[in-house]
Amino acid sequence: MERRYALKSIAALALTLAASTVLSINGAQAAGSRLTEIIDRGTVRVGVLGAFKPWSFPSPDGSMQGIEIDLAQTVADTLGVKLEPVVITSANRMQFLQQGKIDLIVGGMYDTADRRKLVGMIEPAYWTSGPTLLAKEGIIKDWKDIAGKPVCGKQGVFYNKTIETEYKAKVVAFTGNTEGKEALRSGKCVAWVYDDASITADLASGEWEGYEMPVSVLYNNPWAAAVPLEELDKAWGVFMSGMAYRWQASGKLLELEKKWKVKPSDWIAEQHDKAKWDASYLKAGN
Repeated sequence: MERRYALKSIAALALTLAASTVLSINGAQAAGSRLTEIIDRGTVRVGVLGAFKPWSFPSPDGSMQGIEIDLAQTVADTLGVKLEPVVITSANRMQFLQQGKIDLIVGGMYDTADRRKLVGMIEPAYWTSGPTLLAKEGIIKDWKDIAGKPVCGKQGVFYNKTIETEYKAKVVAFTGNTEGKEALRSGKCVAWVYDDASITADLASGEWEGYEMPVSVLYNNPWAAAVPLEELDKAWGVFMSGMAYRWQASGKLLELEKKWKVKPSDWIAEQHDKAKWDASYLKAGN
C-alpha cells in the first residue's frame, strides 16, 4: 500500500520530468517514440468504456462524455493535441493498447499484479471501487445467499472467478453491462455482480426502483490509467504519472465528483490531502 500511494516522492518527480518533455517538439522527439508520435499525429487516442455512466458514456449527439472523458481531455489539452476517445471493452482494452490501436487507457480498469505484467499501470491511481451485487430488494442478505444460483456478470471481469470459486455461484457472463442488467430484470439471474461505483450510479438514476445493493464490497481496488508496458519508464509513462498526480493534488477528481453527481469518496479525499503540496511557507512573510 505504501508503494502504491507514495504520491509525492514519485509523482512530483514525474511531473517535473513530464513538463520538460512537452516544452517543445524537439524535446519530445529526443525523449520517447510514443510521445513523439502523439505530438506529430496531433491526436491522443484514449481507450474508454462505451457504456459506463457517469465515467464514460454517449451524449445525445453521439460524442462521449463523463468523468474519464474529462480526465482524458486534460491530457490532450496539456499536450496541445486533439482527443480521440476510442470505445473499448473490459475484454479487449489491454489488447488494443498492446496492438497500438490506442495510446492510453482511462477506462475503469483495476490495477492488479497480473495486469502490471501486460501494460504500464500509471501511479497514482485516480479512482477506486469494488465488486458488489445489485438485486431485487429482500432477495439477498449476505454473499453466501448466491451459492448455487445464477449471477449475471460481464465478460473479461476478473472477479467473476472469485464469485464462482469462493461463493459457489454460477456466473452468466455477458459482453455488455446493458445485456447483463436486462437479464437480471428478466429473472435469468438473482443478482448482477459489478463495481459498487457503477451500481450506485444505477440506483441513483431512478431506473432501478425496487432494487438494492444488499452487500458490502468484497474489497476496494484502485483504478489506474495505463500506457504500453514498454513506455512506462519512458517519456509517455512519466508524463502520464505527472498528469495522474495533478488529478489528485489539484482537486480535479473532487471537482468531477460534484460535476457528475457521484457520491463523494473518502478515498479520493484522502488521496487529495496526501498529494496536495503544503504551500503555507509562502504566507510566512519572507
